[in-house]
Amino acid sequence: MTTKIVLFASGSGSNVENIVNYFSNKSNFEFPLILSNKSDAFVHERAKNLNIPSYTLSNEDFREGYKVVSLLKEHNIDFIVLAGFLLKISSPILEAYPNKIINIHPALLPKFGGKGMYGDYVHKAVVEAGEEESGITIHYVNENYDEGNIIFQAKCEVLKNDTPENVASKVHQLEYLHYPKVIENLLSN
Repeated sequence: MTTKIVLFASGSGSNVENIVNYFSNKSNFEFPLILSNKSDAFVHERAKNLNIPSYTLSNEDFREGYKVVSLLKEHNIDFIVLAGFLLKISSPILEAYPNKIINIHPALLPKFGGKGMYGDYVHKAVVEAGEEESGITIHYVNENYDEGNIIFQAKCEVLKNDTPENVASKVHQLEYLHYPKVIENLLSN
């Protein structure tokens, strides 16, 4: 049986590309479409290069959820993976896909999570707080930002002289290494 996965992204889509490439030789996983809330997001370029249709829906569509659910049902989607997607997932989507939506956060939750804590804001906060480690958290999505059950965490050291950019680079390496494997493990059980 093939598992159909949709990827949601708001930005450049480097995690999207990494995930799709990881699964490219695994016939039991398919990526029928990529969804974004930004028409100018670079993820659309990546989608084109990966030969995957990508769609832009408005923030309002994502907030209301019904158009999103309809599109996902139309494509027989089984699982949702957020890869740099910045909007909160609305109730209709959560209800249509219970325990079938995961996200990756660029810090060790519960620290440095919540509204407004994404991308460089997280890495800056980690450095300013004098943390000795950071990392990634892969978690289920619920109605609150970054509060769903944690599936997996990986850590990296934060050195005294690290800049937010250094931390971002270390965290990205963890994302690329672990996110596809965690998705595969979750969906293979």
